[in-house]
Amino acid sequence: MARTFETVGVVGLGTMGAGIAEVFARAGLSVIGVEADEAALDRGRGHLEGSTGKAVARGKLTTDQQQEILGRIVLTTSREDLADADLVIEAIPEVMEFKRGLFADLDRICKPSAVLATNTSSLSVTAIAATTSRPAQVIGMHFFNPAPIMKLVEVIHTVVTEDGLAADIADLARRLGKTPVTVGDRAGFVVNRLLLSYLNHACGLVESGRSTRDDIDAAMKLGVRFPMGPFTLLDLIGLDTSYEVCEVLFRESRDRRHAPAPVLRELVTAGLLGRKTGRGFYSYADGTPPTHETAARSAVSMAGIVGDGEDAAALLARFDAAGFKAVVAETSDLTPVAGADVVIALSDTPVVELAVRLPHPERLVGLHLVGDAVAEIASTVLTSDEAAAAAHDLMKVIGRTPVSCRDRAGLVVNALLYPYLNDAVRMLESGYSTVEDIDNAMRLGCGYPAGPFEMLDAIGLEKVRDGLRALYAEYREPSFAPAPLLDQLVTAGVPSIREHAG
Repeated sequence: MARTFETVGVVGLGTMGAGIAEVFARAGLSVIGVEADEAALDRGRGHLEGSTGKAVARGKLTTDQQQEILGRIVLTTSREDLADADLVIEAIPEVMEFKRGLFADLDRICKPSAVLATNTSSLSVTAIAATTSRPAQVIGMHFFNPAPIMKLVEVIHTVVTEDGLAADIADLARRLGKTPVTVGDRAGFVVNRLLLSYLNHACGLVESGRSTRDDIDAAMKLGVRFPMGPFTLLDLIGLDTSYEVCEVLFRESRDRRHAPAPVLRELVTAGLLGRKTGRGFYSYADGTPPTHETAARSAVSMAGIVGDGEDAAALLARFDAAGFKAVVAETSDLTPVAGADVVIALSDTPVVELAVRLPHPERLVGLHLVGDAVAEIASTVLTSDEAAAAAHDLMKVIGRTPVSCRDRAGLVVNALLYPYLNDAVRMLESGYSTVEDIDNAMRLGCGYPAGPFEMLDAIGLEKVRDGLRALYAEYREPSFAPAPLLDQLVTAGVPSIREHAG
């Protein structure tokens, strides 16, 4: 028989805990909010009153509704008041020692039938459950900040979780108006496991000189339509938090891609933690978000375009419309572009082999158009600064945001995107979550325009597989090798991973 939850305890009333308490109270449940002392309790009360007050100001709640919500929440400094709660969820700092101590205490206080839940974002639920005499009744219920607004809840079950409990907690999340995704107890669960791998990888690209902070942010925000670039997001999350999650991921996986990038460690050690300290990858001293440059006018008198098919013709038309003289050559015969001031080779793979076939190899750059707004400009070891700058300006003239990078497999966007998609396939392959839940988690938890499997199907499984093979061939990084499931689906001619999994 399904469990019913009517009285819920929340331990820890910081921004997250107070938001969780508000969510339960909005859904009509009785809430007992617990803090360590009166000062902390007053701060928690302030969070609750401030959050609901903003909702009143925006017209989302009436004053009467606000009072009803606050009236369902009893605030206390005594954990003993949780004795009759049906469910207790903790939202204290992400320190395993603190959480294990709390759960041992809750196990003593709470009635035998009570479920104990942790809001941890990355720590082992199994390790927390092991401190109690009821590990089958311990579960993860990970809300996202701000809890009253974000729709996602990750429900984490362990190998000893009681049958049916995860489904009951998922039903409770739906009662709260949330979308639950149910996952196994792996470090980072779904969102942080995929997100922090991607963010840490972006740090690695900057450190290796592949591209710059600003260009990578522009590429992923404008090209892939992510809500913000990786470095802006790292600053928002907090570099210390991101560092700790990477450490948790690395301790479990021993995958060197999860080991925090040295630049992340350096910034954290220096106390530059992002927005909360006024400086991280960006400076927020003036309170304004980072911006990317626009505008320019190229002095190029003739541009050469190397490419086969419609893309080259479309780019030629854009240049013509902007008043620039351009000529086109196919990759099999570069003669028509030999005298151009700058030669633009349309390609999403390295182009140095084309450069060496020209009388002026320093004039060639690679160009990969991403979406309808971004142009990746790849400089080879031979490319002159003048040619790169000319291509940069030409892209601005035709309305594209230029992203400068080195002539490497994957350039910027695919070098970040394809391993992220590969990680999602490996997650599915391991059997601890589903296509639908992983897609929902990344759309709702990160605000992405599509989930990883939706992106895979849109790009094409074979294209992603081949892009990963190119990355692996260049870097010999094991995690870049296509997941066996992806390789098998391509070999079998399966066009859609979602349809296959469904």
